[in-house]
Amino acid sequence: MPNVKPSTVLGRQLGDELRRLREAAGLTTTQAADALDCTKGKISRIENGHVPVRTPDLIALMQTYGVQDPETRERLGSLARRANRRRREGWWHQYGAVLADTYRDYIEMENICDGIKTFQAQLVPGLLQTPAYGRAVTVASRAWKTAEEIDQFVQVRIARQERLVGEAPLELWAVLAEGVLRQQVGGLTVMREQLEHLATMAERPNITVQVLPFSRGAHSGMFGPYLLLSFPRVSALDLVLTETPIGNIWMEQESEVAHYRELFDDARTSALPPTESLRLIRRIAKEHTP
Repeated sequence: MPNVKPSTVLGRQLGDELRRLREAAGLTTTQAADALDCTKGKISRIENGHVPVRTPDLIALMQTYGVQDPETRERLGSLARRANRRRREGWWHQYGAVLADTYRDYIEMENICDGIKTFQAQLVPGLLQTPAYGRAVTVASRAWKTAEEIDQFVQVRIARQERLVGEAPLELWAVLAEGVLRQQVGGLTVMREQLEHLATMAERPNITVQVLPFSRGAHSGMFGPYLLLSFPRVSALDLVLTETPIGNIWMEQESEVAHYRELFDDARTSALPPTESLRLIRRIAKEHTP
């Protein structure tokens, strides 16, 4: 799978114009958000070119900003349509039949963010999974029925891992409950291979892996896995994705994101340091001998 991203140049151009129009109208991002019945975080991501601007939203924003000139309205509409077409060039869209809308949104955000912090209680994060482990997880989920669907979903998971390599790799910080290392997924051979791969990836400069051992007792991460996504521009507010058995949920309210930052800080400070975590991962890997 080639490591390519859809161009966001047009999206940034449109976002810049919408920002100038909002400021010319004397409106804050909060006031603009009221027009779309969304959060100001979404307005920030629109203005940074991080999310597509759908036609109804564009019309509402132009109305709110007092844009009445037909030529300007048509030019912005054309720019939005072109930007959205370019976004659909992302490699993940060819797998639309096996990807839920929320997962496609996540992959697009993953491709433009520069850092991810995640806590996982049961599974190795998808970005660090081996193909065999990913297949075992996919089969167990029962969300895909045919061998072709399972193959395609595993291909997507492996293709996502291209974000961890290259000239500007994604910064990944994962805190894993000890149960992740001991859960028998796919059998002993698959688990040993997975843990050895996890240890190898943890040695990369852009990847930090910590293990939260059973001995720590009750902790704030026991209530479910989550991911915190951060973006290059300060004005692009962070996002949180929580994972549930029936689907994933985006959170973008500043108070919600701040809460999950605190949860992650608690998890990383409670977990073993990276060097000790690496030793534990390797020790448990040796225990998985067929």
